[in-house]
Amino acid sequence: MSSQVYRSTRSSAPEELSFEDVVMTGLAPDGGLYLPSAIPQLPSDFLTKWADLSFNELAFEILRLYINQAEIPDEDLKTLISKSYSTFRSAEVTPLKKIDDNLYILELFHGPTYAFKDVALQFVGNLFEYFLTRRNAAKKEGEPKDIITVVGATSGDTGSAAIYGLRGKKDVSVFILYPTGRISPIQEEQMTTVEDANVHTLSVNGTFDDCQDIVKQIFGDKEFNDKYHVGAVNSINWARILAQQTYYFYSYFQLKKQTKNDKVRFVVPSGNFGDILAGYYAYRMGLPVDKLIIATNENDILDRFIKSGEYAKEQEVGVKATYSPAMDILISSNFERLLWYLIRDNSTHDDEKAGAVLNGWMQDLKQQGKFKVPQEVIDGARKIFASQRVSNDITVETIKQVYESTPDKYVIDPHTSVGVTTSYTFIKQDSEPIEYISLSTAHPAKFSEVVNKALSSFDGYSFEKDVLPAELKALSTKEKRIKLIDEANVQKVKQAISDTLKF
Repeated sequence: MSSQVYRSTRSSAPEELSFEDVVMTGLAPDGGLYLPSAIPQLPSDFLTKWADLSFNELAFEILRLYINQAEIPDEDLKTLISKSYSTFRSAEVTPLKKIDDNLYILELFHGPTYAFKDVALQFVGNLFEYFLTRRNAAKKEGEPKDIITVVGATSGDTGSAAIYGLRGKKDVSVFILYPTGRISPIQEEQMTTVEDANVHTLSVNGTFDDCQDIVKQIFGDKEFNDKYHVGAVNSINWARILAQQTYYFYSYFQLKKQTKNDKVRFVVPSGNFGDILAGYYAYRMGLPVDKLIIATNENDILDRFIKSGEYAKEQEVGVKATYSPAMDILISSNFERLLWYLIRDNSTHDDEKAGAVLNGWMQDLKQQGKFKVPQEVIDGARKIFASQRVSNDITVETIKQVYESTPDKYVIDPHTSVGVTTSYTFIKQDSEPIEYISLSTAHPAKFSEVVNKALSSFDGYSFEKDVLPAELKALSTKEKRIKLIDEANVQKVKQAISDTLKF
């Protein structure tokens, strides 16, 4: 394939950047997110040719459509993929499980940190190491080595997945910010008990949005960037979105082995919008998807947008603490990637104008806390997206319902419950049979408090026996390494990074 053109969502001008540049940079200098303005189309025979491929083989076919062979040769790409998914506990990597008529669970929690983000971040970690090794091998004696300082924010699972993807990697340092007291104990233990010297956790007195804002400010600081070579692992990094596309294809082909029904919908618990955005790319490439359904908790900015066309923070209330904390987000970072395509395809029909329009909306969001899109843009979104908001109480009830109704007493986590609840709502409304694949984003052991709230009244239920893997149980006995940041302040975070790296 020819070289892909990447552009910032907020810029009117494309940049001739390589895939390597986009991966290693993360955020564009203007604060926008990088995206490929041309989405590759699938081979005309992919439905038959790819139907029986393994997860790794599918990943190679999809990634090759985006990554020029001159950047990563075939054998190197296959090695990167194999290395990344050898860490998963399931041979299928992301197995599909039927739990009800027309409803399937896509289990994305078989990686080393028991969360869907492992699928992308095991690959991203290996990519970073691959590019750095190649760059440093080409340097002359005495030249300073290339390094990368990964700075990320997490509302729960991104942090541990990033740490496990990057731990021990040569010439890579990792700093993960998370909101103090707003992630589950196991999520905190997974991040803070890693002993590798290149891993650092910063517990910030604030919300996830505060942490995310600090990370964006750090990316916008040219002097700091030039010194520390800051890289991104949050879903603002294009490689994350790219790697996640694979499981949409893989689950589709697994489903087709079980049903002849051609109507397939994906239901995705959504916070930062990266997971479902990967599904949007799969759909735009040509995967036959009937709908992509956004499932949100009580922090429902995405649901409100789909229903009203207005994208607005709830200024007075702020972020609500819910039973599904990874979705406790006011602003979904990846949403602007979708907006760029919606503007370009439904409104301006022009790449340059799309960036200018989106930049205006982002300024309105920053200054006024909201913006409203034209009717043709929201109509374009509704052609493929639908949505639903799920309350805390219903989240608990659905965990109970799935446990009671499945022969193997299947236990789901609260984020998965938000997706399953949404699936059941849409299934009841259908006038014809439609198959639903609901993404299960985390292992239930990571959310003991909510799972126990739902299931402790059942005879014979035991969290330790039925849910908790021995590997996670052992975390509580390990020593934690945490640096506390007493206020959500970018200068304090930058100082903590400088003090740690000492150069």
